[in-house]
Amino acid sequence: MIDEVEELLEEIGFDPETSVLTYRQAQVLALRERGESQADIADALGTSRANVSSVEASARENLRKARETVAFAEALRAPVRVRVPAGTDLYDVPELVYDACDEAGVKVDYSAPDLMKVVSDAAGAAVSGRQISTPLIVGVTSEGMVRVRHQNEV
Repeated sequence: MIDEVEELLEEIGFDPETSVLTYRQAQVLALRERGESQADIADALGTSRANVSSVEASARENLRKARETVAFAEALRAPVRVRVPAGTDLYDVPELVYDACDEAGVKVDYSAPDLMKVVSDAAGAAVSGRQISTPLIVGVTSEGMVRVRHQNEV
């Protein structure tokens, strides 16, 4: 089991020097993605299940932070950023985005229903029914990729 994961990490080019994950975190995530239990992983690594749980939790938090960092970097370079205030009807969001994209000369490859789904899925609890309950920023890259971030209220 461990040998297979080590081969996998080598094959996909995992490098702990350039990753947000430690080698142990990558091992644990790879094993968990293959359906191994924390107890079996602990046995294979010669550690406790509690330690494996802690390593996995840290790895998942590091991945969450890495995704947030990538989303932030994409938002910085996105030529279109649409502020969607709290209280906005989700059905009004596509028109806001399309208008901003038209003004910037950026093409969005989403129909209105698809765009609403992307925004709703990415916003999570910030969308309640049809209403935006937390301010959002919808960014669109020059390639037409849509990214949704919660706007920090200041």
